[in-house]
Amino acid sequence: MHDDPDDALELTTPLVPLFIIAGGRALPQDSEYEHTTMITAGEATAAAARTLAPETRAIMDLIADGYLSVAEVAAHTRLPLGVVRIMLAQLAEDGLIHVRNPVPHAERHDPVLLNAVLDGLMRIRTGA
Repeated sequence: MHDDPDDALELTTPLVPLFIIAGGRALPQDSEYEHTTMITAGEATAAAARTLAPETRAIMDLIADGYLSVAEVAAHTRLPLGVVRIMLAQLAEDGLIHVRNPVPHAERHDPVLLNAVLDGLMRIRTGA
């Protein structure tokens, strides 16, 4: 054991089970907090963040300066995706984060633009 205050605090250890970190909450629905859902900190959350658990505070520190996906948050914190989803649901319920859901696949591409590109390529191919 090190007495060096600069050593990083390990967020999860065998002494801190994941259900304790998740606060005993259940997973949100599968449609909430998908891998590509973008998360950022809300306005004026610095004061509220001081009262959070270390793992939740680590998430708030990660997203303080911009958007990160749920998968990125899980990777940076080295917590299981399910636990991160639970923690994000609690933060959203408390109004501490903003959630931007991913754009559905059907809405990502403008069909008019794609047809115009296809028509242009066909004209180039036929030499018209």
